[in-house]
Amino acid sequence: MPHPAPQGYVSMILHAHLPFVRHPEYENFLEEDWLYEAITETYIPLIDMMDGLLADGVEFRLTMSLTPPLCSMLLDPLLQDRYLRELEKLIELSNKEIERTKHDAAYQELAWFYKNLFENCRRTFADKYHRNLIAAFRKFQDAGVLEIITCGATHGYLPLMTDYPEAIRAQIMIARDHYRECFGRDPRGIWLPECAYVPGIDKFLQEAEIKWFIVDSHGIYFADPKPVYGIFAPIYSPAGPAAFGRDVESSKQVWSADEGYPGDPNYRDFYRDVGFDLDYDYIKPYIQPNGQRKFVGLKYHKITGRTANKEPYRPRAAAEKTISHAANFMFNREKQVEHLSAMMGRPPIVLAPYDAELYGHWWFEGPQFLNQFLRKSAYDQQVYKTITPGEYLAQFPTQQVATPSASSWGAKGYWEVWLEASNAWIYPHLHHAARRMIDTARKQKDCYGLNDRAMKQAARELLLAQSSDWAFIMKTGTMVPYAVKRTKDHLLRFNRLIDQIESGTIDEAFLGNCEWRDNIFPNVNWRYYI
Repeated sequence: MPHPAPQGYVSMILHAHLPFVRHPEYENFLEEDWLYEAITETYIPLIDMMDGLLADGVEFRLTMSLTPPLCSMLLDPLLQDRYLRELEKLIELSNKEIERTKHDAAYQELAWFYKNLFENCRRTFADKYHRNLIAAFRKFQDAGVLEIITCGATHGYLPLMTDYPEAIRAQIMIARDHYRECFGRDPRGIWLPECAYVPGIDKFLQEAEIKWFIVDSHGIYFADPKPVYGIFAPIYSPAGPAAFGRDVESSKQVWSADEGYPGDPNYRDFYRDVGFDLDYDYIKPYIQPNGQRKFVGLKYHKITGRTANKEPYRPRAAAEKTISHAANFMFNREKQVEHLSAMMGRPPIVLAPYDAELYGHWWFEGPQFLNQFLRKSAYDQQVYKTITPGEYLAQFPTQQVATPSASSWGAKGYWEVWLEASNAWIYPHLHHAARRMIDTARKQKDCYGLNDRAMKQAARELLLAQSSDWAFIMKTGTMVPYAVKRTKDHLLRFNRLIDQIESGTIDEAFLGNCEWRDNIFPNVNWRYYI
């Protein structure tokens, strides 16, 4: 018997992004751990989850942004080698832990749990997908269950580039080109960096033939004219691409540590890690080469509550919790869709966007929760279907035209996370560099050979300097010296390259060194700045 038509739709969207961190000049580099942790805790669990859903014939839809810096790192042979090296060290440590904990059943069970987890990562990464996780995600897109969207080329904060529209255009067009290389098609949607939008960005999206983008809820609520259906239907921007608004209610249930599921006392505690807990001489081979402790990824305690005396983590109890939380999330979406459908007189879309790293890295059980939610949505209810925004637009092409308002999903909803006392100093330098890039690109538009190579590298250095991650890190106070150094290094290399191009004295050894360090976008089209 066929299912009745759904009353509405739910769209789960995961934003997978990391800044481009790759240091071939060092044997070990702490900030490269950001990638290795995300592969182990977020990307591989999501790939395994989707493989399981496909194998079981579950009808589901998921949307993920995979940003150009992340794709570049996942495809980089040096970082692939280094990830496997880190994984082998973790397998070795978990074997030692099985021996060390042999007289403590609770902790030995956890040591075995981690050994199995890391060995599964090795199987998925090395054996099943031959180190190419982009191929895994592409497989799910080609199977029609995952919509992969793009982002700004280096996650540059676009509203703070409006004085130099060519810089916004380059961020979008270079990202579009890179997506084609990775996924063999054009992106239909984009996650604007930090969901930050100002009117006018839509014309660059239209040029790139991008059909839709996401804004925070107030980007829709304050649109002009006021949208009839609020955030529960997309609006077409004046230039054409559709804007979808974030649903605060569904988002909060997952990301809020206080009100949301991740704060449950049965879930794994992120902050207790054996890298800090175990005897120094014992753990020394697995922390930083300079002897400084770091998170290594074996975490033996559950959240327990607001106490320093954390209890041992119980993976089975945590997994059972994900089932009840997924059921609760499904129930809330059913009631929400029923209510909205009755009010609107048409099928609503509930858009629930999150940082992908919430699922697995910060909330270890997140991929299990998502797996349960997608399975339950397919089998345990008939009120809504999961959908991608692209599919929703194809199904309901007639929507209101309105201009989304300036907005971001940062604290207080506008720019102040990325433009405040800690990071304001970077923008005069970034603006000066953008102006130099545009001027030099126009003068060099017919160049070739060494000048063309130098222009390509200048574009890479400017793009990497523009990454919003550096301003964000300066604001949040983590790894600040690294973010400052990255901003300054890219700007220094950029200005030196432009000086050499303008004076006709390109230092090929210096250029080659820059290309070796900052090898993102090998086919970058710098003429987008013209």
